[in-house]
Parts: sequence; structure tokens; C-alpha cells
Amino acid sequence: MTQHILTEIAVLGAGVVGLAIAERLVAEGRDVVLVDPGQPGMGASYGNAGTVADYAVMPVGTPDVLKNLPSLLFDRNSPLAIRRAALPALMPWLLRFARQSLPGPTARNAAAIARLVADACPSWQGLAERIGGSGILQEKGCLYLYDTPAAFTAAQRDMAGRRALGISVDLIDSATLAAMEPGLPEKAGAAFFPKAVFMSDPGLMVQQLATHVLTKAQHVQARADTITRQFDGMIVEGPGLRLHARKVVIAAGAHSRALARSAGDRVPLDTERGYHAEWNMPVPRLTRPCCPVSRGFYLCPMQGRLRVVGTVELGGLTAPPSPHRIAKLIEDARWVFPDLGEPDRTWMGFRPSMPDSLPVIGPSAAGPDVYHAYGHGHIGLTLAPITARLIADTIAGRAPELDLRPYLPSRF
Repeated sequence: MTQHILTEIAVLGAGVVGLAIAERLVAEGRDVVLVDPGQPGMGASYGNAGTVADYAVMPVGTPDVLKNLPSLLFDRNSPLAIRRAALPALMPWLLRFARQSLPGPTARNAAAIARLVADACPSWQGLAERIGGSGILQEKGCLYLYDTPAAFTAAQRDMAGRRALGISVDLIDSATLAAMEPGLPEKAGAAFFPKAVFMSDPGLMVQQLATHVLTKAQHVQARADTITRQFDGMIVEGPGLRLHARKVVIAAGAHSRALARSAGDRVPLDTERGYHAEWNMPVPRLTRPCCPVSRGFYLCPMQGRLRVVGTVELGGLTAPPSPHRIAKLIEDARWVFPDLGEPDRTWMGFRPSMPDSLPVIGPSAAGPDVYHAYGHGHIGLTLAPITARLIADTIAGRAPELDLRPYLPSRF
């Protein structure tokens, strides 16, 4: 039986970005329906590293990555890999990615990311307070770990670039690191981002956000496939769904490309497949997220468990999880903590990935009343509250706090 629904604003996608947008809209008295085939917040919003990464200003594509791209993509042990069967479909995206990895675009993209993340931690602190989640936020910073003195010395250039973009970071020696994280094996040093916050349970935070939102908004458990403009609003349709809305927000993460095309916008969105493994432990061995830079993954202390998150696999939405990528993540975790046994659980989720590492935020280029809010890559959790403010302001006709031109769908 088809559900016939009428609403002011339909938000397509109930991950952390869609939920944050809905939270902002209902606070302004808007009538909102969230459309998602799954349970709110149970995709990448649940399985991430839990970091509000206000320091993550560098795009995935950089001149160094471009130089090493062939070996990165085809080395089975690389933190950035590709499913070979997906290569033909990915070639247009990879060509754009290569162009965006040149020095000029890299600098522009980093500056645009920095403007977005600048207010990330205060924004999350405010949102957490509104939904009763302040106790989940941990204000302990984050660490990048360096194995060798050469790597630690080389980090100075990277951190100088981040400081120029407004990031607070301290380079700390081995002794200071050992005092901060005595459970770690000895390292040559670390970069400490003191203002960063993280979530001891991102899944719980998003559940609390969903519970808060759904006291005033409706969740329709259905898949949205098409968006059609007509004289009196927008029609959203999918299996068993026909929804009439005055405005539509596309916030479906990695599933947003077809919806954007249906609305008249061709956006080069593709999918990164991210993985995590978890070990139950009453007291995790760390007090804050730590990233061993040479291997490109995160060790994340969470409530009652240690979560290890990492690897980027370009491979689409339909292929099953790669056992090799999970095995590599477990191997990396044991490289730090050799006594870890088999993980208690593993997970794979989908990140919406743009070739310039910038999200798509703002109104449709094809006509009024459709708004884009996806493509956040590795920092969707980080950027959910600021994305919500930008979308709510744009819908209301207010001047957004940031210039949206770097993030608009019309940039392509």
C-alpha cells in the first residue's frame, strides 16, 4: 500500500546530517518528515571514529597522494584502495580527483574545509546540550602519532600549514606523549590537537538526536527514488511512497547521487567503504583518539570497548564487505597492541565521497525548493551541526554565515 504524505519540508536521509537539519528546522517551527529506509542514525553515523575533527582540514587529494596514487590504489595493504571491478565506473571520479589533487586546487579545498570546521566543536557542544548528550562528548583532544624521528620532524611542515588555517596544534615529544597515553608503545612524538572533542559513543549520541527530533518530526521508513517538481511543490516517490512537500532536502549520504540527478543536478558523488573492528574492554587502553599516521587508521576509546576505524576502499554500494580490508584493520590494531585477540565485532559502512573533498551544501542549480546536504566524506559527523545551520538559513531566506559558493552543486 502506498503511503500518501503531505508536509512542508521532506528531509531525505536520517543519518546524523539529516537529523541535525531536522533538529534545526523543527526548532524553527517547521513541519518536517524524515524519509529513510533504515533506522535513524544507523549507517555511517553509527560506525565512525566519533571524532569532531576540527583539525581535519586537508582534503583526501593532495600532491603527495597524486604522486603515489597508482601504488596507493592497487596495493592491497594501502589505506586507500580500490575494488578493481569498480575501476571502469570510477574512472570519471578518479580523473576529477587527480585534478583536485594538484597544488592550487588542494590549497583552495583546504581553505574551504577550514572555514566549515572552524566552529565544529562549539557547534556540537551546543547541539549535545540541546539533546541531553553533553555527557557523551569528551573534551580531551586527539593525537597523531609518529613512529620515527624523521616522521616527527617532517610533521612540522604539515602542522605549520594547519596552523595557518586556524588549527590549534602542539607537537609533543615522546616523554610527554607517554605521560598522556601510558598505554601506548613508545613513539617518536605526536601532534596534539587540544581543542578537538570526541564521542564516547557516537551511536548513542545519534540515537539521542533522533529521539529528540522525532518528538516533533515524523520518520517515514521508506526509500525515496525520485523527486519531481510540479506547480504546487515537490513530489518524492519510492516503493510504497508518494510524498508531497513544499521543499526537499537531500541528505542521504552515499545514496544521494541518484536523488540529485532526479532533481536536475549532476553531482560527481561516489562511495568510500569504511570499516571498523571493536574489542570489548571495560577500560579502553587510551583516553583519546589516536591516529598512527604511517598506517592511516584511528584507535578510538569508547564506552566499554576499543574501536579501530580506518581504510578507504572505493568500491560502490553493492559489493559485499572485503575480508582483506577487515583483516588489514585487525593487523594494524595488533601492530599497536600485539596482545589483542579476535575482535568482538566488525562493521562496514558507506561514506559519500566527493573528488574535491568538499561537501555539497546549498540549493539546487536546477530550480528552487531542493537543497543539497551530503558528500561530507570523513567529516560528516563533524560538520552535521554547521550544515544544519547553513541549510536552515538558506531555506528561510536568511544570509548563511558562510559563503556557500565553494560547496554548491553548481560548482561542477
